[in-house]
Amino acid sequence: MSEAVFAWDRGRFVPQPVSRAQWYDEVLHGGPVAALFARQVEQVESAVPMMATRLTVDLMRPVPTKPLSVDTRVIRQGRRIQVVEAVMEAEGVEVARASALRMRVGEVDVPDHPRRTVPDGPEGFERARWRGEDDGIWFHSHAVEMRFVEGDFYEAGPATVWMRLVLPLVEGEEATPLQRVAAMADFGNGLSRVLADGWWFINADLTIYLERYPEGEWLALRSRTDLDDNGVGLAQSEVFDGEGAIGHALQSLFVDRAE
Repeated sequence: MSEAVFAWDRGRFVPQPVSRAQWYDEVLHGGPVAALFARQVEQVESAVPMMATRLTVDLMRPVPTKPLSVDTRVIRQGRRIQVVEAVMEAEGVEVARASALRMRVGEVDVPDHPRRTVPDGPEGFERARWRGEDDGIWFHSHAVEMRFVEGDFYEAGPATVWMRLVLPLVEGEEATPLQRVAAMADFGNGLSRVLADGWWFINADLTIYLERYPEGEWLALRSRTDLDDNGVGLAQSEVFDGEGAIGHALQSLFVDRAE
């Protein structure tokens, strides 16, 4: 099996088999796409210490398992905020686009206030097993370990799950906290699905909001999906590490009967 989600070759990211989504042939899972954007945003210099407080990824079309390039540019430079845009291409075709808002970070004593309750930790739960996981190599089954606190991937409705990335994002590198959040946040739609087989509920984007970067390897998503009769939905996830809440993830859903 691959030792990383992406290899690096002559300035391009080469998707490895473990980057794939099970439900499409030769197409990347959204998690590696978002994580790769996060990596490139982190490479951009800033005038003062900053963190990404928002990362929005627009999935223009299915991202193929072909060598990928990601170009970034700063569209707002400041000492309080910075805005970075990024474009991902495969064989000269734009396949995804991202925008990141970065804010300065520093020591600020804020008053005590109510905080969200952390789900029970992963230690008391078994590793999730996937149907057909021995029949192929996919991102969700071979690059990520999941432990469900509530719900199940094969049951409709809200779910809470602890996850960790078990492979490097790029060969020879250790995934950063932002990269790990981006890789996990795309799972909210699938975790909290409310439709059965025979339906499409495809996320066309992913937006992650962070109050701080996570500590430790485990992240939890508490996810739910809401749909309307107009064929539009929204998957919403609260994001936690072992110390507390760190942010939210949102996904717009295209809903229709599968052809």
